[in-house]
Amino acid sequence: MNVVSLLPTGKKYSVGKILCLGRNYAEHAKEMGGGAPSTPIIFLKPSTAIIGNGEPIVLPGMSKEVHHEVELTVLLGRKGKNIPQAEALDYVEGYAIGLDMTMRDRQREAKAVGNPWSIAKGFDTSAPLSPFVAKSEITDPNNLSISLKLNGVERQRSNTSNMIFKIDYIIAFLSSIFTLEEGDVIYTGTPEGVGKVSAGDVIDAEITGVGKLHHPVVAASKVAR
Repeated sequence: MNVVSLLPTGKKYSVGKILCLGRNYAEHAKEMGGGAPSTPIIFLKPSTAIIGNGEPIVLPGMSKEVHHEVELTVLLGRKGKNIPQAEALDYVEGYAIGLDMTMRDRQREAKAVGNPWSIAKGFDTSAPLSPFVAKSEITDPNNLSISLKLNGVERQRSNTSNMIFKIDYIIAFLSSIFTLEEGDVIYTGTPEGVGKVSAGDVIDAEITGVGKLHHPVVAASKVAR
């Protein structure tokens, strides 16, 4: 699935790039063993990683430690390069809730030897997304309650006001490096409380006013070929 929809119109967008921020909440940076970054930490996911609400998250057989990370995501509505920060929100089409599923063991191994960690972040089903809500429906995207429950137990709770880099700055920064296009999606980072998921678990996540996600977690061996 690399097509997302925008509510309330139902307009469809083909997703191009998925641009993601790491350590964009100070408390998450701390739990990962590092300080808050002075500039955004950027990585990419392929659009083939996207699944819709309710679809199963498939645990790769090559990992024994897949973590959940709940995030506010941003859908871009038009092309832009070197976008001024004061104009950045004009490029936003809508907002959704997303999960950045991560093979933490594979990421840790790659970091230890200085290798890229694309596979740790970009595997199939690693980017669950709700339908996007038009930006006109969201009063302030930088002040939204965000939470995640694993098997009914709350694991993550914060507010997007705790993001180190706000959405307008993120867009301006990204556009200084990449040409941004209609259908590009930005994952803005996760708050503290990330943790391991196992086959049989159920993830429920919510961003107030934006949406909800509900996903069963399954082993790769349980997926029909």
